[in-house]
Amino acid sequence: MDSAFAQRRRRDLIVAACLAVIAALVPLFVKDVYVQNIMVLTLMYAALSQSWNILGGYCGQISLGHALYFGLGAYTTAILFTKFGVLPWFGMLGGGLISAAIAMALGYPCFRLRGHYFVIATIVIAEIALLLFQNWDWAGAALGIDIPVRGDSWLKFQFTRSKLPYFYFALALACVAWLVTWWLEDSKWGYWWRAVKDNPDAAESLGVVMGFQFSLLMALPAVLGGIGTLWGPVLGAVILIPLTELTRSFIGGSGRGVDLIVYGTLIVLISLARPEGLVGLFSRRRKAVAR
Repeated sequence: MDSAFAQRRRRDLIVAACLAVIAALVPLFVKDVYVQNIMVLTLMYAALSQSWNILGGYCGQISLGHALYFGLGAYTTAILFTKFGVLPWFGMLGGGLISAAIAMALGYPCFRLRGHYFVIATIVIAEIALLLFQNWDWAGAALGIDIPVRGDSWLKFQFTRSKLPYFYFALALACVAWLVTWWLEDSKWGYWWRAVKDNPDAAESLGVVMGFQFSLLMALPAVLGGIGTLWGPVLGAVILIPLTELTRSFIGGSGRGVDLIVYGTLIVLISLARPEGLVGLFSRRRKAVAR
């Protein structure tokens, strides 16, 4: 392994560990429930965007239907809990396995498509699933599933008075997503996927084979922070998710969509100023320091 590359990976790991420790300490000083909720959402979308970045950034396959698999996991957990009494911890495991199995089954034919055909296929599949669930009475149809809440319980993963358990769970999820991506960067899978992204025909010759808005919000942090980078989804989520929640809270109540206009304008301006992503700011600074 190249020494400079190995040093960068060790540095990334140390920085990530320091940031995780700092993030774990923040809720001890920030007591406002609304701010804690924003932090939970930020960490959740950082993890989701990191998962999208593996496919869209490293492999170059732009999917706009990722919400389908998130929704399948959520529905599986909720149905198992409300109808069969299965604890959410086992339900989440089952939901993840079912989502992965369906993703593999749908991915086999979809990955034979390229470019805009692949993007369209992911949107169509997600919208079909949305319509099916909205009309499936056993799964709650358009009303969804009513989950009974009976006080705070780690066993049932329900908390009515504090956001801290959700925060630390989301932090653990974001750390796992980051570590998986960090590992993949230097694995044979990572090299194969980058080969597919750079030249799918050459890679093939070598033998390398829920709602649209939610899917888009999973992809945007990676796009803004930097597609195909380790820190892009994290940086993008830290900026975009608080921005989304704050604009919605403070100027979204007018009913005129002013929050969406402000939110969209800022995204466009940042994208125009840094088309390679905000991570490019740090890489340029490092190059300037090296000179």
